[in-house]
Amino acid sequence: MRGRKPSFTIQLSPAHLQELERWLRSTNLKQGLARRARLLLLLHHGHTLKDAALTAGLTVRNARKWARRYLSQGLAGLADKPGRGRKPVFSPRSGAAPGQDGLRTAG
Repeated sequence: MRGRKPSFTIQLSPAHLQELERWLRSTNLKQGLARRARLLLLLHHGHTLKDAALTAGLTVRNARKWARRYLSQGLAGLADKPGRGRKPVFSPRSGAAPGQDGLRTAG
C-alpha cells in the first residue's frame, strides 16, 4: 500500500497522563524529560507529530523516536540510556590519569 503512514496516535492512561502533567509542573526535572512529556501530551490531545515536535522543541525524527519508545516501554522508555558520550580521560576527582604525573613538557 502506498501513501503516507498514519501519524502516531497515543492514548495515555489516566495514571500516565497525571504523571506526565506532574513532570511538566516540576521545577527540578531535566529539560529533556519535560520536552518528552510535552510531546506525548500533545500527541495524546490529537496534534500531528510535526506540530507536537515543533511545540516541544524537538525534531520530527527525535519526536518519532520518543513516541515509539513510549509505545514499546512506557514511561521507563523516556529516560536517557546510561553510558552515552565519551568516557572522561581524566577523572574529575583524582586529577592525572594513571601513569602520568599531570605535567606536560614542551617540545
